[in-house]
Amino acid sequence: MDVEDLIQAAREIQAEAHVPYSEYRVGAALQTVDGTVFTGCNIENANYSNSLHAEEVALSQAIATGHRDFSRIAVSSNRRDGVTPCGMCRQTLAEFCDEEFAVITDHGDDWREYTLGELLPNTITQEHLG
Repeated sequence: MDVEDLIQAAREIQAEAHVPYSEYRVGAALQTVDGTVFTGCNIENANYSNSLHAEEVALSQAIATGHRDFSRIAVSSNRRDGVTPCGMCRQTLAEFCDEEFAVITDHGDDWREYTLGELLPNTITQEHLG
């Protein structure tokens, strides 16, 4: 799957988002190293702390089906504003992905690629807890 297809998958899943409070739809398309793609959308809740982010929904689906090796993720919002994963999602991705993991952001007519290490330097790892 090329980058544009991955971004398109992130755009398409936005239609399923539940965003009655912010009206800010986010979609994520997570690609495994074997090429499988899992998508997720944000799901808001009146108790904001119970809301789910698109990236964690996609990752949860992948983990639940036995996938643990990921190559990249595309993130898109209905505003095409280049949204990146929030800090919580970055840390969650870091649990399964190394610092070279690719994060692709949707800017409408263009896209940008970051590494997870750029977005989350000095991440908390299992080694910090031991």
